[in-house]
Amino acid sequence: MIQTVIKRDGRIVGFNEEKIRAAIRKAMLSTPVGEDVALLNQIADRISYRGKDQMSVEEIQDQVEIELMNSERKDVAKRYIAYRDQRSIARRSKTHEMFLDIIAAKSNDITRENANMNADTPAGMMMKFASESTKPFVDDYLLSPEVREAVRHNYLHIHDKDYYPTKSLTCVQHPMDKILSDGLVAGHGASRPAKRIETASIMGCISMETAQNEMHGGQAIPAFDFYLAPFVRKSYIEEVKKLEEISGEDYSDLYESDIDEYIKKDLKGLAGKERARQHAINQTVGRVHQSMEAFIHNMNTIHSRGGNQVVFSSINYGTDTSAEGRCIIREILLSTYDGVGNSETAIFPIQIWKKKRGVNYLPEDKNYDLYCLACKVTARRFFPNFLNLDATYNQHELWKADDPKRYRYEVATMGCRTRVFENRFGEKTSIGRGNISFSTINIVRLAIECMDEQNQESRINKFFAKLDNMLEITAKQLDERFQFQKTALAKQFPLLMSSLWVGSEKLKPNDTIESVINQGTLGIGFIGLAECLIALTGKHHGESEEAQKLGLRIISYMRERINDFCEKYHHNYSVLATPAEGLSGKFTRIDKKDFGEIKGVTDKDYYTNSNHVPVYYKCSAKHKAEVEAPYHELTRGGHIFYVEIDGDATHNPDAVMNIVDLIDRYNMGYGSVNHNRNRCMDCGYENAEKDLVECPKCGSTHIDKLQRITGYLVGTTDRWNRGKLAELHDRVTHGLNLKK
Repeated sequence: MIQTVIKRDGRIVGFNEEKIRAAIRKAMLSTPVGEDVALLNQIADRISYRGKDQMSVEEIQDQVEIELMNSERKDVAKRYIAYRDQRSIARRSKTHEMFLDIIAAKSNDITRENANMNADTPAGMMMKFASESTKPFVDDYLLSPEVREAVRHNYLHIHDKDYYPTKSLTCVQHPMDKILSDGLVAGHGASRPAKRIETASIMGCISMETAQNEMHGGQAIPAFDFYLAPFVRKSYIEEVKKLEEISGEDYSDLYESDIDEYIKKDLKGLAGKERARQHAINQTVGRVHQSMEAFIHNMNTIHSRGGNQVVFSSINYGTDTSAEGRCIIREILLSTYDGVGNSETAIFPIQIWKKKRGVNYLPEDKNYDLYCLACKVTARRFFPNFLNLDATYNQHELWKADDPKRYRYEVATMGCRTRVFENRFGEKTSIGRGNISFSTINIVRLAIECMDEQNQESRINKFFAKLDNMLEITAKQLDERFQFQKTALAKQFPLLMSSLWVGSEKLKPNDTIESVINQGTLGIGFIGLAECLIALTGKHHGESEEAQKLGLRIISYMRERINDFCEKYHHNYSVLATPAEGLSGKFTRIDKKDFGEIKGVTDKDYYTNSNHVPVYYKCSAKHKAEVEAPYHELTRGGHIFYVEIDGDATHNPDAVMNIVDLIDRYNMGYGSVNHNRNRCMDCGYENAEKDLVECPKCGSTHIDKLQRITGYLVGTTDRWNRGKLAELHDRVTHGLNLKK
C-alpha cells in the first residue's frame, strides 16, 4: 500500500488517494461519455493498495495509464495521456523559451550572466545551452532535499552550479617555479623546462589556459616577479654569449657579475667589457619588455573553455627587490601602461601589487619607485589593484626580508577578491591552493521575513535564528559537494592534479583526489548587507552607527559559526564577501516578486555587493574606508575595497596613492580604484567623460567604454546584465577631501 510519494522536486509527502481520483475524473469529464464513478474508485483503490510503500509521481501516473488502457474506457486513457504530455511540455516550456533566446542572441540576464563570456558566438551559445541544461539536473539529482528547497526559495545560491557534475574545483594559485623548472604537459604536447624569458612568459600563459579548461573559476600566479626573475639573468647571459661569438672575446666573468639595475642606456663613451655588459643589458631589457607585452597580449587573446572566453587570469607581484625581479615588475607595468593592440587597455590579467612596508611602500624602500609607477599605471589602466601584506591577518610569522623564497609566506589573491592563506591541513600559504567551491546566502531575504516583528530586538533575534539555520544548510551543502568532488580521479584534471595543486605530485592517474583536495577552502558568502540592515533597522551601515554595529555583529556571527563548521566537517571553511555579478539581480528580482517593492531594500534591480556601502550613497573615501575596513578581517575567504574617482585619473596618480594610504591606515586587505575611461576605436582619443557618445576629435560613435564590473574589467557594457547596469548607473564618486 502506498504510504509516501516522491514529488518531482525531490520532496517526500504523504500519499493522497484523492489526487488520483481528481486526475482521472478530469480526463473522464473531457470525454463525450463523461464520468464513471465506479470505475474511477476501482482504479484509485487498486493502485493505492497494490502500490509500493513509496512511489514517485511518475510511477503512480504510469499505473493510472495502465489501468485505464486495460479498462473499457480507452477514450479516457487517451485524454489522460494527452493531458500528461501537455503538463510535461508546460514544465519544459521555460527551458524552451530560454533556448530560443540564446538562439536569437537576445540580450537578457541569462545570456549576460557573465560579462567575460560572449554568449552570442557559437561556442558561447553551446556553453549556455550546456549550462542551462545542467542546472536542473543538479537540482533533481545532486542536491539533498533541504538544500534544494533553500535554493528554490531564493535563500541560497550555489555558484557555478552548472559545473557541479564535473567535480571541478574553483581556482588555484599556480606554483610557476615548479612548472618552469620541470616543464608541463598540455594536451598531446609537452613543454620542456624554460631557459629564457620568452619561453617562461609563454609557459605562464599555457599553464593558466590549460588549468582554466579543468576548473570553473580563475587562475592566478602568486609571485610573478620572483618566478620570472631567474630568466632575466639567463637571457642576459645568453646575450653576453652572443657577443662572445661575434667578437671572439672571453666575457665569461660577466655572466654572474653584479647588476644594480636592468635599464637601457646609451653605449656612447663605453668600451670593452663595460660596453659589452651594457649592450647585453639593453638587449635583455628589450626581450623582457617584449615578453611582458606578449604575456599580456596572449592573456587577452588566448581562449579557453571551447574558445568561448579568455582566461580569467591574475598575477601578483611587487616584492622582489632583486635587479632581475625589478626588471620584470618595471616592464610588466610599462607594457600595461602602453596598452595592447591599438593602445587599448588590457582586460586581463588582473594585476595585483603586493604592498609591503620595508619593501615597496615608503620612500626609503627599495621598490618605492616601482610602487609610484604602479599608481601611475592604475590611474590610466585600472590595474594593478593593491594587496596589503601589512594587514595584521595577511602577515606570516616565517616571512623574512632576506629569504630568497619569502614569496612562499606572502598572501596572494586572485580575480575579483578570492583569498586563500590559512590552512588547517598543511602549510599556511597561497601557493598551490585555491577555493574548492562556494555558495552565497541571501541575508536580505532573511531580514525581510523578520520585518513583521514590530519590536526591533525581537526582529533581530528572529533574523539571527534564520541566519543560523541557513548557515547550517550552507555548510552542509558545501560538504555534500566536497564529498562528490573528492571522488574525481586525478586523470580528470591532467595539469591541476599533477603539477599545480599542493600534494598532487603524489597522485597516480587513477587515484581519487580525496587525499589532497582538503588543502583548499570552502566559501560561505553573503550579499546585500546594506539592504539587510535597512530591513532590520531602517538604515544601512554607511549612514548609521547602530546599523554598523549590527552589521559587524552579523558577519562576526558568521565567522564564529564557520569556525564551528571547520571542526564539525573538518574543512577549511571561510567567510566570503561575495563578488556578485548575475546574482546581484537574481536575488533581488525574486524577492521583489515575492515581497513587493520595499523602499531601500527591493526598490532597485540589484542588491549591494557583500559588505560594501551602497554605490548610490555619497560619502568621502575616508568614511567609506572607516565603515568597510572592519569587515576585511572577518571575511578571509575574500574581500575588496573600492573607491570611485571623479574626473580623469590619468594625470592624478597621487589620488591612487591616497587610496592605498587608506588601505594601509585602516588595516584593509585588498583594494582598488574605479574611474571612467572612454576610448575612440577609430582615432584612439581617450577621456573620462561619464556619458561620452561621440568622439570630440573625429566624430566617431564607435566608443569603447571601459568599466570594472566586480573585480575585473569589461571592455563594453553591452555584456552586462540588467542588475549590474542599474548599479553602474547609480554609482557616485567618493571625494578624497570630504568630511563624510
